[in-house]
Amino acid sequence: MQSNSDALSSLPRDTRLAGRTAVVTGSSSGIGEAVARVLAASGAEVVVTGRDAHRTQAVADAVRADGGTAHAVTADLGASPDAVRAFARRASDVLGGRVDILVNNAGVYPVGPTATTSDADLEAVWATNVRAPHVLVGALAPAMAERGSGSVVVVGSWMARTGVPFGAAYTASKAAVEQFTRTWAAEYGPSGVRVNTVAPGATSTPGNAGSEDALAAMTAGTPAGRPVRPVDIATAVRWLVSDEAVFVHGALLDVDGGLSATRFTAAA
Repeated sequence: MQSNSDALSSLPRDTRLAGRTAVVTGSSSGIGEAVARVLAASGAEVVVTGRDAHRTQAVADAVRADGGTAHAVTADLGASPDAVRAFARRASDVLGGRVDILVNNAGVYPVGPTATTSDADLEAVWATNVRAPHVLVGALAPAMAERGSGSVVVVGSWMARTGVPFGAAYTASKAAVEQFTRTWAAEYGPSGVRVNTVAPGATSTPGNAGSEDALAAMTAGTPAGRPVRPVDIATAVRWLVSDEAVFVHGALLDVDGGLSATRFTAAA
């Protein structure tokens, strides 16, 4: 099994998304970076976004070095709704005024006990994980609907449907965006805009680089037997936004190595 880094550096190129534009939030590292690079490898013109200008530019440069087309647009999705709408306008402008694909991936994940979760952390989860996707869909999906085509993918989590003894705010935020998916599918689907969720399992990313042992223990009893790689999530996103998934609306696709389906059996 290739490492995530090796898989991203050797992506095969194809044209299944040629002519389409994409905005991937939170794509300066981790899952978002993988999504941006995989979509670009399939021909999409991609906006890479993150709060850190250097890291965001580095991912856009990596896409270009691999032969793709990418633009770096920095943004803090935990900022005010007006600031998020301004980001949507900037992203649309650099893509020539058309966004075909929106991947709502950006998120923050404080996972401590409820009693010690700070007000600031709670507000950050609400603003970034819940409010920002809602604002971005409100800003970008109507134009997709007017054209009669487009695709939105929300990145959820296996923890949205499982009780775990930590991270109540984070897990609730992921349950919220999974419900967004179902509602938006009903709202925008009749106009040709498909909305779906990809729910990662325990994923090895730079953000949890110090938790390798915990990730290994969490996934040891699953069918896959290892943590998810960001590239595994990215290829699922690519399928959902491609014409191969044209009849998929409001779906929840677990990409977790079987964690959510078999965790209780494995524990027994």
